[in-house]
Parts: sequence; structure tokens; C-alpha cells
Amino acid sequence: MLPVIQPPAFLKRLLFRKKQSHKGDYGRVLMVAGSRGMSGAASLAGLGALRSGAGLVTLAVPDAIYPVVARKDPEVMVRSFLSTSSGSLHVRSFAEISKLLAGQDVLAIGPGLSRNESTAQLIHKLILKSKVPTVVDADALSSFEARPQILLNSESPLFLTPHEGEFERLFKLAVPRAGNLKRKNLAKETAEKFGIFLILKGHHTVVAAPDGKVFVNFTGNPGMATAGSGDVLTGILAGLLGRGQDYFATACAAVYAHGLAGDLAAKKMGQTSLIARDILDCLPAVFKKFEK
Repeated sequence: MLPVIQPPAFLKRLLFRKKQSHKGDYGRVLMVAGSRGMSGAASLAGLGALRSGAGLVTLAVPDAIYPVVARKDPEVMVRSFLSTSSGSLHVRSFAEISKLLAGQDVLAIGPGLSRNESTAQLIHKLILKSKVPTVVDADALSSFEARPQILLNSESPLFLTPHEGEFERLFKLAVPRAGNLKRKNLAKETAEKFGIFLILKGHHTVVAAPDGKVFVNFTGNPGMATAGSGDVLTGILAGLLGRGQDYFATACAAVYAHGLAGDLAAKKMGQTSLIARDILDCLPAVFKKFEK
């Protein structure tokens, strides 16, 4: 029988806050995200991190969308950097973003970045520069298609969050559409080979660690197959990683919480009308269950 991620005692420990503490104790997250036409992805990921308890969240976005993103959520800090002609982050912004990265506890990169070649070069440089836990999602994953071996050069703990299609394009391996055991074994082998933490999204998301640990999650529902849901998960994972605790257990907790928030949202809204914002709105109820 496959192991199931339960609402772990680990999550209770992870969410504990000392009476004498400050925002720096709960992690500084840098979110490199967004491009013209996809500013919402950056905002959803940023809010996901804040709703998951991150002390400080900074969005690094192209200057082409800065006015839009900066007006959305006052709790999220927003920094603008050089854009390409298509409104995505330019590789020439690498030095400035690197300076910002130096003071962070977690890097998350990918939501809404676009597939611009200059942006892809920036993604690679930042991931190889990072020394902190790094969440790689969406367009950041796409930038490594057919060349995942580049990831082997990273010095930071990497957390890749592909859905099945992204996984297949990235690793050139077919994902079984039925049977948790086959998906579990595929995720395990890939995580071990590339030395990564792999979150293979889908019906019963699989979480695999580079040391061979693997779990299958059973929270979540088909209503979560909606635009922005993955961006929220990226934010949740980045926010929880800011606590600096066990990486594999944290990834499991993030996937579990994301699915449970989706289940609560489906009860309120129904699966058909569920949107990513509903998952965000249900996160507080999920985390409140595990607070001491």
C-alpha cells in the first residue's frame, strides 16, 4: 500500500511561532515571476507565500508590469527590473537580481515568466547562482526542456514542481496516466538521478526526495485543475521552506495543505467554479487547524 501524506505532526511544529519573534524568523522569500499578460501568476505566488507564513515576500518583476503588480497586494514588496521587448525579464537584470537574492532565505522562480530566450538565460544563471532552497516552476521548468542535466550544476536544494506534461517535456520520459505505483517509482528514480526534490503534480501528487524518500498525496480534487493553482502551490512551498526545517517533510506539508485548501474551496464554491483565488482564501482555515 502506498504511503499517504497525513496532516503531519511536522506541520504543527512548522507553524509554531515563539512569543518573542520577528518577521525575519519566518523567512525571506524572493519570487522571480511575471511578464506582460501574466502578472497574475506573480501575485498569486506571492500571496501564497505570505498566506503560508513567510515573514517577507519580494516579487522581482519586469518593469513592463510593475505598475500593475505593485498596486495589487500591499503586503507584498515589489521590485522592477529590465524588461525585454516582449515584456519579460531580461538577462541583463541578472546582476541586480543577484544582489537582491543575497539577502533571501528562499528563491522561487517561474510563474508567468514566459518562454523568452533572454528570460531563459536569466533563469539558468539565477538557479546556478542560488545557494538557498530554490523552487522551480512553470516557465522556469520549460527553460530546461531537453537539457535537464544543467540542473546537476546547482549548489542549492532544488524543488521542481512539474505537472505531467512539463515532466515529460523536461525529462523526455512518459508519465503513466494510471497507477500510483508506476508514477511513484518514476518520480523516485528521477529525484535520485538528478539530486532534486520532485513534486510531480496531478491526480495524487507524488513528492520524491534525492535520498529515495517518496510520498503520495491524496488531498485535492479535479476543481483545482484551473489557471493559477500551481502558482499558489509554488507560493505555499516557498513560504514554508522559509522556516528552514526538513526539506522533504516541508514539501509534503505544502502539497497536503494546497490540496486541503482546494478541498475546502470545492465545498464552498463547487468544483466547476473553483478558481485559484479560492484556494488562497481557504489557506488560513487549513493552517489554523495545525497552529498550537
